[in-house]
Amino acid sequence: MASLLSHLGRAAFRRRRLVLGLWLAVLVASVLGAAALSGPTTGTFSIPGTESQQAIDLLEERLPEAGGASGRVVFAAPDGEALTGERRAAVQDAVADVAAVPGVESASDPFDDGLVSDDGRIALAQVSFHGASDQVEDATREAVQDAAERNGADAGVQVEFGGDAVVEQEESGLAEVIGLPVAALVLAITFGAFVAAGLPLLTAAFGVAIGLAGITAATGFVDMDDSAPTIALMLGLAVGIDYAVFIVSRHRTQLLRGMDPEDSAARAVGTAGSAVVFAGATVIVALAALSVVGIPFITTMGLAAAATVAVAVLVAITLVPALLGFGGMRLAKGRNFETGRRAAKPTLGTRWAGVVTRHRVVALVVTVVALGASAVPVLDMRLGMSDDSTAPPDATNRVAYDLLREGFGPGFSGPLTIVVDGGEGADRAQVRASADAVAGALAGQDGVAAVEEPVLNTAGDTAVLTLMPSSGPSSQQTKDLVTDIRDLAPSLERQTGADVLVTGQTALNIDVSDRLADALLPFLAVIVGLAFLLLMVAFRSILVPLTAIGGFLLTIGATFGALVAVFQKGFAADLIGVSQAAPVQSILPIIIIGILFGLAMDYQVFLVSRMREEHVHGAGPTESVIGGFRHGARVVTAAALIMGAVFSGFVLENGEIIKSVGFALAFGILVDAFVVRMTLIPAVMALLGERAWWFPRWLDRIVPRVDIEGAALERAEEPEPAPAPALA
Repeated sequence: MASLLSHLGRAAFRRRRLVLGLWLAVLVASVLGAAALSGPTTGTFSIPGTESQQAIDLLEERLPEAGGASGRVVFAAPDGEALTGERRAAVQDAVADVAAVPGVESASDPFDDGLVSDDGRIALAQVSFHGASDQVEDATREAVQDAAERNGADAGVQVEFGGDAVVEQEESGLAEVIGLPVAALVLAITFGAFVAAGLPLLTAAFGVAIGLAGITAATGFVDMDDSAPTIALMLGLAVGIDYAVFIVSRHRTQLLRGMDPEDSAARAVGTAGSAVVFAGATVIVALAALSVVGIPFITTMGLAAAATVAVAVLVAITLVPALLGFGGMRLAKGRNFETGRRAAKPTLGTRWAGVVTRHRVVALVVTVVALGASAVPVLDMRLGMSDDSTAPPDATNRVAYDLLREGFGPGFSGPLTIVVDGGEGADRAQVRASADAVAGALAGQDGVAAVEEPVLNTAGDTAVLTLMPSSGPSSQQTKDLVTDIRDLAPSLERQTGADVLVTGQTALNIDVSDRLADALLPFLAVIVGLAFLLLMVAFRSILVPLTAIGGFLLTIGATFGALVAVFQKGFAADLIGVSQAAPVQSILPIIIIGILFGLAMDYQVFLVSRMREEHVHGAGPTESVIGGFRHGARVVTAAALIMGAVFSGFVLENGEIIKSVGFALAFGILVDAFVVRMTLIPAVMALLGERAWWFPRWLDRIVPRVDIEGAALERAEEPEPAPAPALA
């Protein structure tokens, strides 16, 4: 591989104008494709194979109006008063004005529907919109809110909103750029030269632009979750900068040692570029493995991010060497740690590696104990999906939830939808009788507050019942209730002759959590297995991949511990704008594991490949660790700080998922880089000694050689031995 990539780097250097022109053409084509083909992203999702999704699909076919977007308008009189007289008239006027908003199908009168609390203080109006929730425009939501608030304000009635009547919050807009100044500062300190510092930022931005344009174009053909472009941006920017930094750093080192720029670019792509390809491959494998979860929106999210990383790798091994050609010897300006006066002094990385290898057992024990202690909060981790109860206390949907809880009980904001399916052509009277029987049976179950009258579709073959739990939507009691109803369903089906299904947002969230929990171990097995094979091929070792995976497990434990402490327990939550402690989002473990595993392997590949290179060139076990650390620590430090800064910027986002992912990745990357890869791994490698590079002979014969350390390049450049003198 090193030879192949070296030839590619040399070709890109020589034909830099052609390479740059081709990449510009790809960028223009991507942007034009995005403009012509783009479709909307969606905040809704489906989970094929679950009972909730089966019921939703049935309702879309039999009772499509039940599957449309719905919102809640909650009216409340001041404490101790009731919605009577002028206030009742204001509520009814507000409902009438809301019903007249374009895009609204209907708005119910709470006084006619009996949706007024026993004390008369709180009332609920249900709003139905045309189309699904992702088809409702913010202008429609804003018009609904304006109509309700205008009437309520005149009579002193508090008005709050929930469900699809809530206007989506604007994104902060800072996440995409806040990490760039930090990245620029780190690069300036690392290289001390404008050209060398600016090149990784330029190529990363170039790759991200192509990746995002491609994702935008893909939305015209596949359903894409709202979070997918943001996660792709987050990853593409971070790895794009990092991959370019590794190649540029290797190139500068060689220039400072007197190598010709073209030869240096070819060598940098052949050596550091090999590490980039393998590191990128581990990230892509981890992200693509999200497909095993079986939830479409997670699959598209993973594939979109993987595609962006693939673009970053291609940019690094083609566009970067082309730009190195344009930069020439200007890239050698700045800090000189190789041949200047700094080269004679031990670097901080060298001194640190010396301390770690001398005290390897202490370093191993301290890091394992510290990371294990950081993982303790994981024992209390609760998983769930976000709903109105987890919104910030001052958000309108959270206030609406609290009012409904006060007026009607905790389960009123998370009703369950019970579908009674008599089958096509079923007798209407029989379906009605079946639905009544199901309603009667469920009303007597523990945890059920109320069951509303069944509603039949036009054909009369399907009935829908709304069931109010006595517990909140994210509570364990409600989850147990859903399980109990589903366990009771076969008995009800035998009695009534109709199928009984449970759905609704609450049941859907429960099914998502269960599906994700069931997929976690297979997902881990896939990414760990594939990554082990990649690292085994790269390093021709059994123990090095095992240490890499073991270190990652410590990283992920500490990361989830921090996530639980901040987002679930509220420790120091105000510092990052988390105003409401809540269960950890169910989708986070798989997303974070997938992303963080790939990124953690980046640093493993970059650091250990230099150790492997030193070992192949004859250094002893400890010397190869220190030598590899000396060459790799500075650039890995810069890369980790850059990646941490990029991810930290996304903590400012309003979306809970993006904020959580940004925090977890920033924390995890910094812990993995500085504690695991730069402390634990050198200690373990020194402890293992020569055994670290043990590889069974039978495997050595069948595993392909990829030459990640560039030994073939060294041999190719060795001068031919002089011919022996002829004998007289």
